[in-house]
Amino acid sequence: MRPKAKGLVRPLITKPVQPLSSHMHLFLLCLLFLSALFLTLSEAVCNLQDRESLMSFSGNVSSSVSPLNWNLSIDCCSWEGITCDDSSDSHVTMISLPFRGLSGTLASSVQNIHRLSHLDLSHNRLSGPLPPGFFSTLDQLMVLNLSYNSFNGELPLEQAFGDGSNRFFPVHTIDLSSNLLQGEILSNSIAIQGAINLISFNVSNNSFTGPIPSFMCRSSPQLSKLDFSYNDFSGHISQELGRCLRLSVLQAGFNNLSGNIPSEIYNLSELEKLFLPANQLTGKIDNNITQLRKLTSLELYSNHLEGEIPMDIGNLSSLRSLQLHINKINGTVPHSLANCTNLVKLNLRVNRLGGSLTELDFSQLQSLRVLDLGNNSFTGELPDKIFSCKSLIAIRFAGNKLTGQMSPQVLELESLSYMSFSDNKLTNITGALSILQGCRELSTLIMAKNFYDETVPSKEDFLAPDGFPKLRIFGVGACRLKGEIPAWLINLKKVEAMDLSMNRFVGSIPGWLGTLPDLFYLDLSDNLLTGELPKEIFQLRALMSQKTYDATEENYLELPVFLNPTNVTTNQQYNQLYSLPPTIYIRRNYLTGSIPVEVGQLKVLHILDLHSNNLSGSIPYELSNLTNIERLDLSNNYLSGRIPWSLTSLSFMSYFNVANNSLEGPIPRGGQFDTFPKAYFEGNPLLCGGVLLTSCTPATTTGNDELKRTFLVGIAIGYFISFISILVVRPRWV
Repeated sequence: MRPKAKGLVRPLITKPVQPLSSHMHLFLLCLLFLSALFLTLSEAVCNLQDRESLMSFSGNVSSSVSPLNWNLSIDCCSWEGITCDDSSDSHVTMISLPFRGLSGTLASSVQNIHRLSHLDLSHNRLSGPLPPGFFSTLDQLMVLNLSYNSFNGELPLEQAFGDGSNRFFPVHTIDLSSNLLQGEILSNSIAIQGAINLISFNVSNNSFTGPIPSFMCRSSPQLSKLDFSYNDFSGHISQELGRCLRLSVLQAGFNNLSGNIPSEIYNLSELEKLFLPANQLTGKIDNNITQLRKLTSLELYSNHLEGEIPMDIGNLSSLRSLQLHINKINGTVPHSLANCTNLVKLNLRVNRLGGSLTELDFSQLQSLRVLDLGNNSFTGELPDKIFSCKSLIAIRFAGNKLTGQMSPQVLELESLSYMSFSDNKLTNITGALSILQGCRELSTLIMAKNFYDETVPSKEDFLAPDGFPKLRIFGVGACRLKGEIPAWLINLKKVEAMDLSMNRFVGSIPGWLGTLPDLFYLDLSDNLLTGELPKEIFQLRALMSQKTYDATEENYLELPVFLNPTNVTTNQQYNQLYSLPPTIYIRRNYLTGSIPVEVGQLKVLHILDLHSNNLSGSIPYELSNLTNIERLDLSNNYLSGRIPWSLTSLSFMSYFNVANNSLEGPIPRGGQFDTFPKAYFEGNPLLCGGVLLTSCTPATTTGNDELKRTFLVGIAIGYFISFISILVVRPRWV
């Protein structure tokens, strides 16, 4: 053997690569296709029919929040809001898309998802009718929540329930509340007849008519909640509801129901909430209602109920809310009520109750937070025992016949924020104010129609430096109080609404009222005030620009406030502080002088009423800057000149009265002025045109000569200024 030569490398010899044959190409392509197909099939695990049904559903809706993006994955079980079961072909069992900003209609394809058990599309903007057969085809459905949408039309008829079959459905929750559904709820219009597991049925806040359905009480022995409130149901409450033996919540308030409350209702021993207000129910509250020992809320207000409060009402020891106001209930408050030691809210306002309140032992009601006994005929002194309810935050005794003086014990109510005892016979306003200014949380104090002919303390130092630190509403109207407008009011830095009307205040209106930073409602009407209108009043900051409220500020009142500012037949109720209209009432006084031009700064003002004073001068054209004004009353004064044509631009002004002045010239035409009646302009002999149907002189026939003169003068002044500027400011050439 020849030895290998050292240091030599054997050269690498390679064979030429042979090109792939066409058969090999085809084989590789098939392999790639099969691999892709395998991956696709392995990903698409959800049921094909369910997927197609969901795609059809998504094609009918759009979202204002973000798209559903269901096309990013083939597996529908991974889509947003979709849940599938563990079966081999992964059927869709749940669709949950609440608060997604969805609009459009509900596609009938959803009915093809046969194993669907939960459908939640609540709090969206879906509309249109529900698909025919919607309930009967989804025979696996357990939870249906379509609340807070705009679905309309009648409930679809379900023919499956008319064939006498014994089909059963597992649904236990149906919520169709807050939609636009209408018509009657019939036994074959919804899948209830076979819903033996039904627990909750809510159709509140729609437009359903006819009688309240009760057929579900026969087929659904587990039924616990029925809510028919805020609809147009009518007729009597069916006795059949007494067969829902496990019912814990029955709500049918704010309908047109009539007749008596059926006695069968009182057999529902599991009932915890009975809500039937704002109907036309009559008759008495049967004493058998005290058998409902689990009752926590009884709300029967705004009906025509009469008779007495059941004497054994104290048996309802679990009761937390008892609201029987605005009925015709008479008699006295039963002593047994003191046994309702869990009571949080008690409202008996606007009834025919009487007797003395001092006999009721309020000291046991330590959980009581809201007490309203207003507008009855209670007599005797203001009950001191009420001040032993340490949890009270709101008290109203208004509209009774109570006597005596304010007790210092009120200071024991450390959380008291609302107190109204107007229209009684209390005395000693100085003592009452001295005591109440120590209530640190008090935000609403209404004490009108008391303290008749007393002199109100007026010195600024009457109010302690920390007096009334949170007072926002202060009403002391119609007391015939004497003296000047109290100087201590300047220290109410939080006050937003103040009523000093119908007293005998004398002197001028103090300019410092215009410095109260949050004041937007001021009523000084029907006093003996003299002097001129201070321009500071028309510089109230809260009326010049819209206030931005902190999210922590309380807007809702613990009890409503009632006002009758325009002498309408009924009081207007306000449940929120900021629903009060921005207002200045100074009518029926003895004010003189002109209306300050600063009035034009109050761009937030809704009502300005200065009628029946001795005001003179012209109507300032600055009033046309009050772009939110709704009511402007300048009648019964001594105003002269013309009505500014610019007032026609006030598109929200629905009331404008200048009767009985000395105005002249044509009544403006256009805008709201074409809607004002003749009576609002009468008593001005020199006014013409418009609704007065009197022709104006040739000099005023155009009706807008004032506007034209102003326009021409403006052009002349502008031309003169331009000419002078050319002469004086000559350009220099360089």
